[in-house]
Parts: sequence; structure tokens; C-alpha cells
Amino acid sequence: MRFSNDFLDEIRDRLPISRLVGTRVTFDKRKTNAARGDYWACCPFHGEKTPSFHCEDRKGRYHCFGCGVSGDHFRFLTELEGLSFPEAVERLADMAGVPMPAHDPESERKEKERASLTDVMEMARHFFQDCLQGPQGAEARAYLRGRGITSATQQLFRLGFAPDSRNALKEHLATRGVTKEQMEACGLVRHGPDIPVSYDWFRGRIMFPIEDARGRVIAFGGRALAPDALAKYMNSPDTELFHKGSVLYNQAAARKAARERTVIAVEGYMDVIALAQAGIENVVAPLGTALTERQLELLWRMADEPVLCFDGDEAGLRAAWRAADLALPLVQPGRSLGFALLPEGKDPDDLLREAGRDAFDAVVAAARPLADILWMRETAGRTFDTPERRAELEQSLKSLASRIRDESVRRHYAQDMRERVQNFFGTPREGAWSGRRGGFGSRPPGRPGIAAGRLAVSESLARSALVKSAGGIMPLREAAIMVALANHPVLIDEFFDSVEKMPLESADLRKLRTALFDAIAHNPGHDRDALREVIEASEAGEALERAEALVRRARQWPALAEAALEDAREAFQQALHLQLSAGFLHKELKAAEQALANEPTEENYRHLVEIQAQLRNVQATEALIEGFGLLSGRAERS
Repeated sequence: MRFSNDFLDEIRDRLPISRLVGTRVTFDKRKTNAARGDYWACCPFHGEKTPSFHCEDRKGRYHCFGCGVSGDHFRFLTELEGLSFPEAVERLADMAGVPMPAHDPESERKEKERASLTDVMEMARHFFQDCLQGPQGAEARAYLRGRGITSATQQLFRLGFAPDSRNALKEHLATRGVTKEQMEACGLVRHGPDIPVSYDWFRGRIMFPIEDARGRVIAFGGRALAPDALAKYMNSPDTELFHKGSVLYNQAAARKAARERTVIAVEGYMDVIALAQAGIENVVAPLGTALTERQLELLWRMADEPVLCFDGDEAGLRAAWRAADLALPLVQPGRSLGFALLPEGKDPDDLLREAGRDAFDAVVAAARPLADILWMRETAGRTFDTPERRAELEQSLKSLASRIRDESVRRHYAQDMRERVQNFFGTPREGAWSGRRGGFGSRPPGRPGIAAGRLAVSESLARSALVKSAGGIMPLREAAIMVALANHPVLIDEFFDSVEKMPLESADLRKLRTALFDAIAHNPGHDRDALREVIEASEAGEALERAEALVRRARQWPALAEAALEDAREAFQQALHLQLSAGFLHKELKAAEQALANEPTEENYRHLVEIQAQLRNVQATEALIEGFGLLSGRAERS
């Protein structure tokens, strides 16, 4: 119904906005000045540890300086709790002690119709749940057990089963007074001028109730049990209640969990359920289609930088590219995306069962920012050995940055991409050979190096570089460093102090380092074969074998035994520098974050931003596998 401005203003005047906001947050005592009606808290719309959410009673407004949300009393309820505007007005009028005006008959009729449809959906949900637990649900229960989904999790997500019958649900609802028109309006039956008798939409499928932001069932997803089904997964059709591109699976539960952690978007229902069962509840999924702009908005309401997690295959990588293109024009200060790519051939459910929750957490922790994903896509599997190809890369990156609508973010992206290009191709040193004045530097012909004939990272290698030490997976750079030490033992003596304090994420590689140090102590002559014989006979032998296999697959030749010592040393120094820089900056970043949390001054904020910028530069170089990304030009001379 329509409400007069006088009525809405009366609610605002009688109800201080701090009283409403205070029902959902705890105000920060240090920053809040209650006497002036000035309140600060951690934002309820996105997870944060320092209070950047401000509400002011005098203006009746709120604003978050972190994620950018702002509004009044009514918007607070519609955006945070998913209430419709009339529902928000009714609740606020009750809090303010203002009597509601008489309902408009037409609006009241439509609202009752919607309510009656949600009642029908709830009846259908009960029917499907009962069928799953009955005799006809035996095969479905067996499938769920095989996927490791417990009975408690089935109840939590209210999973069900649609019998393989054309009329089972239809007849069940009819006996409870549900009309043909209501079934059709809910999308529970197939109907139309070419269908003489309507029949059940879902048949022979495991059923996943889809809820709105308030937890009401508005649609269903169905997973076929028959291997020859035309579609493995199928959703309800769009209805008055349900619009597929405007809903995320598990959004109501994930929004609550995302107050403490960022929200993670995965690809399917079963991924969400498996992760929730493992204790990771801040997870949602689109409904079997590519992410939409509306779904991105829903994610940004939950977190300022949600993480999109894609399956580790070609389709998952393509989905990441599409999501990056969709998000690019929409990014703003405090609003971006992280991208986590799983090990190739794995989905979240696979990773959880094979390596446990820690493995998935490591994948999410290693999520790359949007700028990294765009860079990787533009450079993956390509060579830039001519000025024309390098110019083409530069032009495509400029074009990407120009698509960003926010002027400030667009400027910073353009600067970031320029710096990446300069780092990628290198700059000519004084006295070095240069293809042209003031242009991209390169090394003399015949000496392969960073600039001349630069080989970009392959798609499979980019994926492996994105996934850090998850479930025993070795970071490529760490593996290359340790393999180089095993194949060129003289480097252990030359760089002993740096290697000893170098941070290693992989526990296996830490064991390998210890074994190398022990072996070199008993083999001062640096005999490669003798050293490797000792290592291969120890507990670290398997780690060396895995690391060397990874290095060979990635074609990181300078780390291998065939490489000339000069090439191995040069590449090793570059990789070691990156490893030490990243470890140092991560420590600095944690200290800067803590300092800002304890004392939110402009100076501490600037320091944090500087550390973040330095870390991004290291990460960008890391994504290119800077140190060991060169193809060696020489073999070891005998």
C-alpha cells in the first residue's frame, strides 16, 4: 500500500535511528557520543573488526565508510533483513507507537495472494521431505549417503525427494485445498495451451528448497537420479515469488555467518551443503547459471570483498573470466572481489573429502584480487616476443581499465596495469641493448631472459600458482627453490642464512630443507649425486620427488640438474628475493592491520595502504613465476 509522507515522517521523528540500529549492533563506546546522537559500530552489512558504520539521530541516517551502504530507517530493514517496504513500515510504526493507516484493499489482496503462494510452497516442501524419508526415497537417501551428507545436514537444508510420478505432488496439494491456479502460479506443475492436463514439474529428483532473504521457500532445485535425464539439475520456473537471477542459494543463512567472515560463492547446491556440513556456513551459490549483476549486488550487501570459488577445470576458469568481466564496471572503493581457484579437477566437495577443511580454507586464503585475474587472463599461454604483441597487450589492459565506472578506481587500475606491463617486460638498464629508445627493454638477442620473447604463464600453471599449500599441494616457487638447492648444492653454502630463515608454507618442503642441511653437513664437497642419494633414502625423498615433478611440469628448467650453474644461480636469487619479500610483507601487513585496529589514525591507515601496495607488487610478480619463469639458455657444461 502507499503511505503518505507525513505518516513516514512521523515514524522517523518518533523513533531515533540509533534505537533501531542498536537492535542489531553494539555501539563502540570510544567513538560514540550519545549526547550528540552520534553513534559508531562495526557494520552489520559486511564483516569488519573496526567500527566504520555511523548513524546520526539528528539526520535520521546511517552510512558505512567501509562498504558504502547508507540510508534511513526503512532502508535499514529492507536491505539488512530483506523485508518488503510495507513490512518495514509496519514494524517501525509499532516500534515508534504510531498507528498504521487503513490498508488499501487492492494492495492487501495482492499481499495475501503472495502469502498464500508461500504457504503452498511450504506444503510442497513438507511433501518432498516426507517422500525422502519414505520408501520411495530409498535411492535418494543412498545417493546422499554416498556423497557424505548426514541426516542432520539433510534436515538442516530441508532436502526432499520428488517421486517419479506425473501427479504425486499435484494430487497431494489438491487434497489440501490448493487450487490449480495456485499450483501454476508457484511453478509446481507444467501447464499451457498445448498441455491438456497439467503435471508435476519435478519428477524423480532430489529436491533443494530455495529460500528468499527471510528464509521463506520460494522455489526448488532438483537433481536427477536417472543417469539419462535430459538435465542433471533443474530449477523452478520464474514466478511471482521467484526470479532465478535475483536469488542466491543459502543466502539467508550465509548473510548471518558473513558478519564474522567474508561470504564465499561456489558453483552448486552440493558444494554449499558439503561446506556447511564442514562448518563453513558463509557460502552461497548461483542457481545453475552464470553469476548475474543482481547476484553480485546481493554478495556485496553481505561483504565488501566476497570470494568467488570456482571448480579447478577449464569450465571453472571460464566462469572466473565471465565473473571478472561482469564485476569490472561495478567495482568501487571498498567493493571488489576475490577469486579462489581449486586444484585442477576438484570441486569443494572433492577437496573436503580428500584433504579436509584446512585445505579449503587455504584455497580461500590464497584468493587473488580482481586485478590479478584480469592480468592472468590477458597473459595466459601467450608469448610477447614482438613489439606488436606487447603493444596489443598494453592496449587490451587499457581497454579493461576504461570500463570501470568509478573514476578513482579506474585511475588506480590504469596505473596498476602500467606497472605490471613495465615489470613484465622489464626496463632497459644503462648500457644494455634496447630495441628502441624509451620503450620496453629487452636483453641482447640470443640470450633468453625476462624481456626478450617473454613467455606468459599457462592457464594450468596460473591455476596451480593461485592455489597455495592446500591439502599437501606445493607452492610452485617454494618447490623450485628447494629443487634448485638439491640439484646445485653449492647454492646452499652461498645462500645458507637466507634459506634458513626463508618462510615455507609447505610442511613437506620444510622437511626437505632440514634434510638438505643435514646432508650437506656430511657432504662438504657438494657432490650432487651423493647428496641426492642421501635425500632420496630419507623421509624427505618423496617430497623431493613430488617437488621435482611439479617443477618439470611447469617447465622451470633453471631449477633442474641440466641447467648451467650461472642460470640456476640467477633464477634462484630472483625467486629467493620474492619468497623473502612476501614473507616479510605478510608480517608487516598483520602488524599494520593490528596498529590500525588499535589506533585508527590517518597515519596508520596510510602505512597499511603502503604495505598492501608493496604486497600487490610482489604478488603480481609471483603470479608470473618471476624467478623460475625463465627458460634456461644453457645446459650444464661437463
